[in-house]
Amino acid sequence: MGSAPDLTPVPFGPLLASQIETAPGEVMKLSYGGGGTRTRTVCGFLACNETLGNPILSSLPRIFKIDMRNDPRSAWLESSLKFAAAEAAECRAGSAIVLARLSELLFVEAVRRCIDALPADQKGWLAGVRDRFVGRALSMLHAQTALAWTVDELARKVGLSRSALAQRFTDLLGQPPMQYLARWRLQVAAQELLIGNKSIVAIAEQVGYDSEAAFNRAFKREFGMPPAGWRKNWNKVDVAGANAVQPAGETKVNV
Repeated sequence: MGSAPDLTPVPFGPLLASQIETAPGEVMKLSYGGGGTRTRTVCGFLACNETLGNPILSSLPRIFKIDMRNDPRSAWLESSLKFAAAEAAECRAGSAIVLARLSELLFVEAVRRCIDALPADQKGWLAGVRDRFVGRALSMLHAQTALAWTVDELARKVGLSRSALAQRFTDLLGQPPMQYLARWRLQVAAQELLIGNKSIVAIAEQVGYDSEAAFNRAFKREFGMPPAGWRKNWNKVDVAGANAVQPAGETKVNV
């Protein structure tokens, strides 16, 4: 960022590093420059552990803007952002928790507006969520991943015929419902292998497989290695990254 194109850029890394060292884990305030008109910018981020195959994160555009000027529903967004800015500036007890929950709420609203702004002919996961019938089907598949779903049962619950749901689902997501469910089960299993300590048998049952052998075969087809190898491989990556980047432990900073 710059106030004029002829100014010499200043590396941001050292400025950020100094703040991390002096206020680890706290809401960060970074002041720089002077002499010109004062500009105040409020930034934030959300971190998500379950990034592997996350359908929301993978479907969102890299950048999208929320227009709060011409929408009467935006009053609460503006007041929430002002409250967040004041909360960050005062650093009161519990500020980090308040800001974290508020950030989640603002993110949900931003995603909702992104979905509402999709073109009518848009395809993909977000378009599926917007659809009255496919959205309900996705919600049920994600809520009860281990259930022995059939297209007939899913169609009955959403209020469509079997053929109509299958066609609608495939048109929007590029794959039929049961194929989507099969891949989603494996994504859930892969995430569980990374973050949890459950046995492979327990994870297989959790995502709807009757036998460990069937789970192993399906997992290897999807990821190119069996579940045990996947867990071992990713654990090595995590340990190597932690030793190389953060030898003294993890520091989380909200900007």
